[in-house]
Amino acid sequence: MQATDFIRLTLGSVFSQHLRSFLTALGIAVGVAAVVLLTSIGEGVHRFVLAEFSQFGTNILAVTPGKNTTFGMSGAVINTVRPLTMEDAEALKRIADVEAVVSVVQGNAEVEFGKRSRRTMIIGAGHAVPAVWQMDVKIGRFLPDDDPRNARAFAVLGSKMADELFGSRSLLGEIVRIASERFRVIGVMESKGTMLGFDLDDTLFIPAGRALEMFNREGVMEIDLLYRSTANVEQLEEQISRLMQARHGYEGFTIITQEEMLETLGSILDILTLAVGALGGISLLVGGVGILTIMSIAVNERTHEIGLLRALGTRRRQVLGLFLGEAVLLSATGGFAGLVIGAGGAALLGLAIPALPVHTPWYFVLLAELMAVVIGVIAGVAPARRAASLDPVEALRAE
Repeated sequence: MQATDFIRLTLGSVFSQHLRSFLTALGIAVGVAAVVLLTSIGEGVHRFVLAEFSQFGTNILAVTPGKNTTFGMSGAVINTVRPLTMEDAEALKRIADVEAVVSVVQGNAEVEFGKRSRRTMIIGAGHAVPAVWQMDVKIGRFLPDDDPRNARAFAVLGSKMADELFGSRSLLGEIVRIASERFRVIGVMESKGTMLGFDLDDTLFIPAGRALEMFNREGVMEIDLLYRSTANVEQLEEQISRLMQARHGYEGFTIITQEEMLETLGSILDILTLAVGALGGISLLVGGVGILTIMSIAVNERTHEIGLLRALGTRRRQVLGLFLGEAVLLSATGGFAGLVIGAGGAALLGLAIPALPVHTPWYFVLLAELMAVVIGVIAGVAPARRAASLDPVEALRAE
């Protein structure tokens, strides 16, 4: 059998039963479209979360109270753990590769100016926030480098917070009341956006020492360190660990680098993307069952044709190839249609719901098409082998 005859017979068999072929390919198309669409959503969420955490840079290391063996809840919520102090932060600042340190205290309070008030997140921090967290000041300046325990009552507002309280009027030098305490506004931050649903612009910064008094806390929630890009991170962690153990007497703290956090999140989100893709893969398997069913029916219907081909000298492997070719053609066509539907659906979904991060990973697209072809081959093997094993004489006698 020549190649042209092979192609003509394969295409003829598929198009002669166009409705049945369409429905068979549709099953594969739905499966591939589901894989592409779901993995696009999963990959979009993956990239979004990593971008949210990366906006503060990667040369950051956090020290939190409490010993955690896995990445999870901060030890700051455990009352039995010895708290971290601002003196710990001052000691960490003296390590050679550390460029800046920020002690972090967080709480929620009512902020008032004139007749306006707004309940918002209060962040107690130090003067190094712009450098460590990569945040810029839009108007005025950030908190000065005061004595942490006797810092002046200054406040810096997030951009949204400034708009809500002051509108378009000048705010530098104005007095705001935070939980009945008076603070002088000295600056406004550039817009930073949101991080995992938390509005970074709807915040207010005050000195960490005053935040400890305001929220009646013994220690800071965490200490963030900015280290040099040339630093050996493992050696830096060892230095921090030795220093903190010397100060606390035991290892009652956890050191988390930004890279470790991103790697952990990345591995979790990779599993999520694969799990979501696997759900779509179930539809793909259902499409494979459809090909198996249709090809089995085709063998029964074309028994006489198979007998005639065998009588004319067509070899068994050529008959096997014909039926496998039909299965692959159906699955590949359905797979391509599914890719178009899935990628197009993902693009439309991203336009319709801008808040939903969607990104089509093309390696998953190619993998989905390859899976469609493989499923077509696997589903067509049994019917094709059955067709190839038919006895020519018995097949010619079939009605």
